[in-house]
Amino acid sequence: MQFTFSVLFYPRGNDVDKNGNAPIYLRITVNGKRNEFSIKRKVLLTKWNSEAGKVRGTTADVRELNRYMDAIKVKVHKIQETLSENKELITSEIIKNIYLGKNIKHKMLLEIFQAHNDKIARLVGKEFAPGTIERYKTAKKHVSDYIKLEYRIADIPVKDVDHKFISGLEYYLKTERKCAHNTAIKYVTNFKKIIRIAFANDWITKDPFINWKAKLKIVDREFLTQEEIQKMVEKELYIERLDQVKDIFLFSCFTGLAYADVKKLSRNDIVIGIDGDKWIKIKRSKTDTRSSIPLLPTALDILNKYNDHPDVSNKGRLLPVLSNQKMNAYLKEIAVLSKINKNLTFHLARHTFATSITLSNGVPIESVSKMLGHKSLRTTQHYAKILDRKVSDDMKVLRNKLEIRKDVSIV
Repeated sequence: MQFTFSVLFYPRGNDVDKNGNAPIYLRITVNGKRNEFSIKRKVLLTKWNSEAGKVRGTTADVRELNRYMDAIKVKVHKIQETLSENKELITSEIIKNIYLGKNIKHKMLLEIFQAHNDKIARLVGKEFAPGTIERYKTAKKHVSDYIKLEYRIADIPVKDVDHKFISGLEYYLKTERKCAHNTAIKYVTNFKKIIRIAFANDWITKDPFINWKAKLKIVDREFLTQEEIQKMVEKELYIERLDQVKDIFLFSCFTGLAYADVKKLSRNDIVIGIDGDKWIKIKRSKTDTRSSIPLLPTALDILNKYNDHPDVSNKGRLLPVLSNQKMNAYLKEIAVLSKINKNLTFHLARHTFATSITLSNGVPIESVSKMLGHKSLRTTQHYAKILDRKVSDDMKVLRNKLEIRKDVSIV
């Protein structure tokens, strides 16, 4: 953004007294936005030189008034230079307030953001999952980087956030940060919470998000088909780390547990259910909702396999789970070795449980929703839409087969 700054003295011609004198005002303009105030001096309109912005004449009182205006101009320029050197926000209002001794301390955007993040960090493990604070930290960094790039300063008053700032942030995330549409929208939504805090505390007088709507694109979530699951189950891996990751991924495929929940799974989470069989009963890290999952034979076999694993017995966990980054990296290798042409990530296992393991085998959507720990059935219904598409594809294959048979019978 190109910076523009100007200072102009002028007599206010609509406020002339009976002697023909008008009050002199100073107008400060920064980036096209003006602020003005009276310098508490008057001048005869006939003596004012508009081009020079001074009083005509050489008398002592004229020289003193012109010197006074020059001194004001120097002081205003000095204020602008100081703000620039300190990389602070420069507006005509701020410069005016500093000159008049009304340098009001405005609530700064990133300070509010940091205070919010500090509170979330202290509540991790109580009210929030570790992933929540990481998401807000990343959102704050994106907002900070956007301010530096667009405004060339370190922070801005929260009152200066407007619709232009919000739409600019969204555009920045999609272009400079290369975020996908839904990712960008989620970061802006995280930022929206900070603005709502400012609004609730009366630090701003109106909500700049009032005309901004979050529009997420529907994304089809990938999952493994039953054939692909079988491929992976049957694939013998002779590298221990890959075999271990494969087992834990398959455990998630047959339980629907997310990475964070598999990682923290302990013996206390295994209970005898109403049917006399073993169940997992756990509070989801992400949403703090209860998941109740009957253990299928494949999942039980995997747990039994790692009963005596040193990482399990030493840490009080049920499975030797590596970092999410390593798990995802090794899954890429496993996909190649298993001849599965999909971008395997650990979270894809949860989608697989919802689709190929449960819904496509006739498990009611209400039961699937409860096992996944979804707060709303609407979240689970997305998986049903995926299956509708698969049903449609399968029926096309059937139609083609029937058409072939019809042609054969005619012959």
